[in-house]
Amino acid sequence: MSDVTAMKYRIGDALLHVTECGSGPQAWVFLHYFGGSGRAWTQVAALLADRWRCVMPDLRGFGNSDTVTDSYSVNDAADEVLALVSALAIERFGLVGHSMGGKIALVAAARQPPGLSHLMLLAPSPPTPEPIEASERACLLACQTSRTAACRAARKSCGQPLPHALVQQVIDDRLRTSPAAWRWWLASGSCESVQDRIAQISVPVQVLSGMLDTNIPTAVIKREVMTRLPQARLRLLPGCGHLPPLEAPQAVAQALRDMAL
Repeated sequence: MSDVTAMKYRIGDALLHVTECGSGPQAWVFLHYFGGSGRAWTQVAALLADRWRCVMPDLRGFGNSDTVTDSYSVNDAADEVLALVSALAIERFGLVGHSMGGKIALVAAARQPPGLSHLMLLAPSPPTPEPIEASERACLLACQTSRTAACRAARKSCGQPLPHALVQQVIDDRLRTSPAAWRWWLASGSCESVQDRIAQISVPVQVLSGMLDTNIPTAVIKREVMTRLPQARLRLLPGCGHLPPLEAPQAVAQALRDMAL
């Protein structure tokens, strides 16, 4: 893997922690899942850094970035992503959003930012309110800091067992998520509807769905995402659950290579 750098950038009223590797005329900007961090993309970026600049921010409230404000929204998160692209002087880029990051990427792409060339969504939180059972939402709100619950969730999210080190990464990222960001996504962000904006997306879109995903199953992707993005192509990942960047990094990297051709 090429040299990896990590820096903090002042974006609006927050410091965002950003990891980068690779170089090239085009960048991939990777947006991680709820309870994760930019390092979820490390394996994927390592496979692409020979040709592309790979930018992996910790979204606000996650990883090593500053926490969210009381009035934070998906719109604010998209603003920060595009402001970061500008701050890094990225002229041409593809957006890659996973789960929570997928919903944020949809809103950012709908702005038709200069230089955006592709949009890749992995197990995305849909543009409609994410269908989470009220009892499950309440349980998640109550048990963020429980290591036992985090361990159970990490294993449940995967179609096949992950190496121990990656399971620990998933657990640790969840436990270091700011309580305000945890509450924001579960009580507000995941409930937002952004479907009225996504008709403005004008770049090629591909959606990846793990066939063993029980968090946002393929049936939900087909019903809530694909019907609202008629230009999008769906690619299924056999044997994969809700964490493709960790479970199937080679397949994700290959899908990005294929898309960029």
